[in-house]
Amino acid sequence: MRAHISTLLIAGALAALPSIVLAAENRCGWVQNPTPGNYWLDDRDGIWIIATQGSETEALGMENMGDISAGDFVKTNGYYGYACGCMKVETERNTDPQDTSAGRITAIYSFKQLAIAKCSADKSLPTPE
Repeated sequence: MRAHISTLLIAGALAALPSIVLAAENRCGWVQNPTPGNYWLDDRDGIWIIATQGSETEALGMENMGDISAGDFVKTNGYYGYACGCMKVETERNTDPQDTSAGRITAIYSFKQLAIAKCSADKSLPTPE
């Protein structure tokens, strides 16, 4: 009996392991940078905050995004605007009903900028601002 309980406990722990170890996820959509220090990703699940001007909280690995204005980029405000891209990230889902964002991107492991046309053709994405 004790062997069965031990086996079940180990099996349960191993089943939970992938969700802990493999927390990174791929997210694709509009990478918005409308003003200095403000970045977010609009994807099919909503708005994911990356960084907010004046806040000490920003995603680890911001340097992995590079300069999005160097690729296919739409200027909307001087040197600021939006691009299309996919990133491997860790997220923290929003639980505050007062906050309309899907959550926060807490870490960026990689980023690949895509053609604007790729996101424009994706009907699951909102129109960029």
